[in-house]
Amino acid sequence: MAKKKMHLAQFLVHGPTYHSLAMWRHPETAARNYDWSQPELYQHIAKVCERGKFDMVFFADLNYISDTFRGSLEPALRYATQAPEHDPIPLLSWMAAATTHIGLGATLSVSHHQPFYAARLWATIDHLTRGRAAWNVVTSLNHNQAANYGEERQDSDQRYERAHEFVEVCRKLWQSWDEDAVIMDRENARFADAGKVRRIEHQGKHFKSRGPLNVIRSPQNGPAILQAGTSPKGIDFAAQYSDAIFAIQPRAEDAAAYYTTVKDRMARFNRKPDDCKILFGMQPIIGASEAEALEKQALHNSLVPLDGGLAILSAHLDFDLSRLSPDVDMTQREEPELQRLKTRYRKTSGEPMTLAEVAMRHGQSVGLPQFVGTPAAIVDQMEAFLETAGGDGFMLSPIYCPGAIEEFVDQVVPELQRRRLFRTDYTGTTQRDHLGQN
Repeated sequence: MAKKKMHLAQFLVHGPTYHSLAMWRHPETAARNYDWSQPELYQHIAKVCERGKFDMVFFADLNYISDTFRGSLEPALRYATQAPEHDPIPLLSWMAAATTHIGLGATLSVSHHQPFYAARLWATIDHLTRGRAAWNVVTSLNHNQAANYGEERQDSDQRYERAHEFVEVCRKLWQSWDEDAVIMDRENARFADAGKVRRIEHQGKHFKSRGPLNVIRSPQNGPAILQAGTSPKGIDFAAQYSDAIFAIQPRAEDAAAYYTTVKDRMARFNRKPDDCKILFGMQPIIGASEAEALEKQALHNSLVPLDGGLAILSAHLDFDLSRLSPDVDMTQREEPELQRLKTRYRKTSGEPMTLAEVAMRHGQSVGLPQFVGTPAAIVDQMEAFLETAGGDGFMLSPIYCPGAIEEFVDQVVPELQRRRLFRTDYTGTTQRDHLGQN
């Protein structure tokens, strides 16, 4: 029986840190003439990942600098807790110009925009990338981000009710041009057939949009849709709309429960299990020997200060953790804000973790499991995780950049291919092709 092939994506941030607060400090990063603000780095990453036949490169994005920890901006700025972050969306076209196949995804929150703007933006990007665009649809969780737009943070029900209507309006706009609406009849001065372009006349609870879109139908009829929801509302949203989900689950047992929940929920929307791929986050740490890999892990993890971990965890929870003792058992906390990440409050063995332990892990990987060892051992761990979890592949996050992404492509991908666990070439041209959705 043929082995199921994995899907691989590369996690990025247009900033100095991704999931690892150690990344900008790491000696390997410093030694490679690193400048996270310059576009050439991201073209290089895109070309490396395309050489590795990845499904996509994917940018997370946050539109704030957190003051949640101790009520001050200082910790976030001192430790670069996903701050600063430049807008990643302009990079997608820049990266598309240097590549031909790899998918190009980025985050855009629906909480502070209008559907017409998002539909026009993503249809344009889908054209500029020749059908390789992917939109990570998120709602904004942090009060700092809402405040930047002069708004109040909404509760989960309001956010997702609005998000559902937002995506529905975008879909209508993307479909407002038929595929053959443009006829380019120069002799008779007829550019488009007006009978194949329609107004949408949407009037809903949150949005009104007349349409049509002033962008012709894009190669994928709108981008592939990505999501990262873990709450019940987020899972519902992902199950209904997503082509792929990025999920952070430190323990394979919890990942299995999440995978089953999403796939079962998809059936309610008459979607097949393969209509949405679930990619679990992982942080590979590769060495020529197990001892070397463990040394690399120890060095990396030692570069994360406890206060940095507390600052980024406070930001992601939107709860000031300086109010708690570092020794508290996080599995016993009842505050509503602390329930969002509860699956990350236990060790791989299942034992509960203290706040200090959770914060350090969060600063090191934001809860992504670290797969440590030789290239063959890394593949063993990937296989074992998916055998338990049932997932479709992985979203990779580096411990330093540049360098770590190249190591995975040059050392681990050949081992995956040797075991027939990963493609040796692209079989399609669009992002949905790579995800097996066409």
